[in-house]
Amino acid sequence: MKRNRISILSLIFALVAVFGCQSKKEEPSKPNVLFISIDDLRPNLGVYGDSIAVTPNIDQLAGEGLTFRETFTQCAVCAPSRASLTTGVRPDSTRVWHLGDKFREINPDAVTMPQYFHKHGYYTVNLGKIFHNYMPDSVSWDEPDLRPARYKRPGWLKRDGETFYISEEVAKSQVIKRDSLLKLRPIRYADGWNTGPAWEAADVHDTMYYDGAQNKLALKTLTRLAKMDKPFYVGLGFFRPHLPFTAPKKYWDLYDPAKIPLAENPERPENTPIYTMNSMYELRHYDGFNHIGHPTSEYRMSEDTVRLLRHGYYASVSYVDALLGDLFEHMKKIGIYDNTIIILWGDHGWKLGDHNSWGKMTNYNIDLKVPMIIRTPNQKNRGAHTFELTELVDMFPSLCELAGIPVPDYMQGTSFVPLIENPEREWKKAAFSQFHRRPKVSADGKRYMGYSINTKEYHYIEWYAWSMETGTRGEFKDAELYDSKNDPYETVNIADKENMSDIKAQLSKQLKDGWRKAMPDY
Repeated sequence: MKRNRISILSLIFALVAVFGCQSKKEEPSKPNVLFISIDDLRPNLGVYGDSIAVTPNIDQLAGEGLTFRETFTQCAVCAPSRASLTTGVRPDSTRVWHLGDKFREINPDAVTMPQYFHKHGYYTVNLGKIFHNYMPDSVSWDEPDLRPARYKRPGWLKRDGETFYISEEVAKSQVIKRDSLLKLRPIRYADGWNTGPAWEAADVHDTMYYDGAQNKLALKTLTRLAKMDKPFYVGLGFFRPHLPFTAPKKYWDLYDPAKIPLAENPERPENTPIYTMNSMYELRHYDGFNHIGHPTSEYRMSEDTVRLLRHGYYASVSYVDALLGDLFEHMKKIGIYDNTIIILWGDHGWKLGDHNSWGKMTNYNIDLKVPMIIRTPNQKNRGAHTFELTELVDMFPSLCELAGIPVPDYMQGTSFVPLIENPEREWKKAAFSQFHRRPKVSADGKRYMGYSINTKEYHYIEWYAWSMETGTRGEFKDAELYDSKNDPYETVNIADKENMSDIKAQLSKQLKDGWRKAMPDY
């Protein structure tokens, strides 16, 4: 009797164990995330309709994913744009308004996208420029600021507990013209900023420039991460096509400079105040450009120089495209391509002679519009394009939703996952940007904040006096209004035209109402 009872109990336990195992579903593996930043990249890509651009690998990625044709940055300069998109909130919330603002000092408790993904089980790694150059924010990463071996100089980086920075001694040692370095070494493959020539086309292997060396390290890093038992989030930031326009000669050879088109809008927009334009101080740091005037002046660059600079930009873009081709092929080889969310984006646009200017740092759409392309596992509508309005601040909540992790409730962007499922559905009513014009680079020596709203029909900007002490706007100064359908290159400000008064009032109200009221109707 006792033996029978034991046998029956054993059978019951066995059945429970069997059926328990069968009923328990295996947790699906989370997708990896590859977060690709390309510095100063405007939508001059084949997939965006540029017939000159040689970008087959980015175009192929777009053919397997979704291309966002109307994406706007929240601020057309590196630090504010990147602080916004990596925290999921807008510049007036981060209070990062210009290049020198360090978001971690201003917001010590901020949780960045990689930090948030780490909290939800991701292993996070950074190579290259995701945050601004000298503040890669080490607390955001399990492995911060990985660099190719030959770029790890003694004393190059020090830790302050929150961010990496260049020591004062090293910074002083770097202020050397590249032409003087040429005297010390037979060949110098330019990679730095704000010194020496603005372009270079050395006949060398891809890895002899920084982006190529970094990409080689990225391949090794991905191979290592593919063997881990947890998903990864890799931030990979390419430095080109930021100045200087340095790329191996073979990428310059892809283009006939005579066939590279000049800017469609070479003049400053009519009827605009002088402070709306950037000072071009980026380009002025390079040899031969110290003398150039402000865009509001009578200065005109020679056509030969314009073509050379535009040639350098295109060559730099094609260089990064080729590196991405190597990267994607390697991901397929090691078996991680299909289970990785790949998102590629530019942090802001860049004027290549547009508005008689070079660089970013305005509220004009040549600086605000950026490429954004995403490829996801098991994606619907591969190769589709959406012309609905999106913003870089949308990436944080979107990637959370795609990765199956909770979307933080403080996000100021909107997940664009519904657009992946239906690229033609109606979406946001407007996109919002802003730019802080500092006195030292303002044409009239005064401080301003310009607030921008883009709808499908119009681009409207309001300029105010600005107080850095309080972080608040003062007196209204001026307005700009552009007809995006009939004047896409923004050549004439029509804000003061009588027949536009109602449109102007409507857009002004929409700008004041802000991003919350522009969210899509689900």
